[in-house]
Amino acid sequence: MALSSCSGFLDKYPDNSIPADEAIQTPEDAQFYIMGLYSAFKNSALYSGSMTLAADIQCDFMYTVQGANNVYSDVYRWELKPTTGEVENVYAGLYYIISRVNFFFDRIGQVEAAYTDEDDVELLNKCKGDAYFARALAYADLLRFYCKAYDPDTAKDELGMSLIYTYEEEGLNVLRSSLYDTYQQVLSDLAQAEKLITRDVANSIYFTIGAVNALYARTYLYMQDWDNAIKYSTEVIDNSIYSLSDSFAASTASADVSEYQYMWMYDSSNEVIWKVGFTATSLGGSLSSVFHNYDYTAYYPDLVPAQWVLDLYDQSSDARYSTFFVEQTTGYASGLTWPLFIGKYWSNPNLNSTNAYTFVNEPKVFRLSEQYLIRAEAYWHNGEYELASQDLTAVRKKRILGYGEYSATGETLLEEIKTERVKELYMEGFRLMDLKRWGEGFRRTPQMYSISGPDELDIKADNPMFVWPIPQHELDAVPGLQPNESN
Repeated sequence: MALSSCSGFLDKYPDNSIPADEAIQTPEDAQFYIMGLYSAFKNSALYSGSMTLAADIQCDFMYTVQGANNVYSDVYRWELKPTTGEVENVYAGLYYIISRVNFFFDRIGQVEAAYTDEDDVELLNKCKGDAYFARALAYADLLRFYCKAYDPDTAKDELGMSLIYTYEEEGLNVLRSSLYDTYQQVLSDLAQAEKLITRDVANSIYFTIGAVNALYARTYLYMQDWDNAIKYSTEVIDNSIYSLSDSFAASTASADVSEYQYMWMYDSSNEVIWKVGFTATSLGGSLSSVFHNYDYTAYYPDLVPAQWVLDLYDQSSDARYSTFFVEQTTGYASGLTWPLFIGKYWSNPNLNSTNAYTFVNEPKVFRLSEQYLIRAEAYWHNGEYELASQDLTAVRKKRILGYGEYSATGETLLEEIKTERVKELYMEGFRLMDLKRWGEGFRRTPQMYSISGPDELDIKADNPMFVWPIPQHELDAVPGLQPNESN
């Protein structure tokens, strides 16, 4: 009765909502909308959570310990299902970004037609550049998880992703394109972003031309296009605004730690190309909690580093070891003492509350060291062993005390590049795709207080679970949508 007395009550919108047909009507609207698009990358299913961690936990980087919570269990056991949370949430999070970009492009044309002032055109072009890059990045990450590795000889015959270009409902129920076409879509969006993005700064929370070139390089590496991988990684490496963090030089911001330690503690370094920006009042997920579950009294890690990974580092000279791992006695009844992975993502002090850790750091999606390793691998495939050795040396000199020069050829050099990817990019979300594109499996060897069964998995290179299942709700919603073998 009360509602019926309020004229037009049901026609009113919430104060914080805008009808779709009234959205993005001015250049300022477009700018605000793109800021919202950036916020979508804070989703804890993406870079600050599942997408980063699951890719490495699924493989051989971590072991679940006795007494741990049941986290990432389907992923760790290689029992992924179309209804597994990580499978659904990563897919949904990335397509949500694509959907927001498509909504933007559905409406930006009318704004461009109405606003032709030079300043307005410049602002709209910046917004469009960011949108193109966001969509390229989302599709690039979907390819890593839900598609096979790219083979130039078969890519046109393999399944890619559903390429959706409009927000309108009739455009959503589309079938999957080929793997080739999906990679071409990434490159097409990057080509547009390259024309429109002009920012050129390090340690950026906004998309830059450096981020465009970094994604180009990564994409071409995955496509086995070695020349272009070299071309675009070189664009990043030769840009003087970027520099590898020195593990032995004191940070100018805090003399108590090195440049490298400062990068991981405070999420700031000229080595960082693009990171997801957080503030103390606007956070994403925690990348560290499952590795310690610290209750301010004791540590109860769900997962601990694999012994074989720990053995790769020279503990006395490789600064990455002391930065990433801290030996602790856990609170479990077993009394397990182990080097826990708590240094890389412990908790940025600037993001903590007054009297509590948030255990949150800004995810560094593109770093300069990855570009060196991309170029080294591409050089190797082109038979340029000396140049590949030089790139490998460049990274090691900044990480290993007193490191000299490294030079090798053939398979020995390739194995060293692969090993360096493990040590440098540990738990940053690259392992699943690396093994898949290298055509390699792995075998877990039981270690102290690990979980019997999964700690003895012997995964072959052709295991269908290297390609995640398409979520069941998506198959149900789109008639004829092609599943993966893992479904």
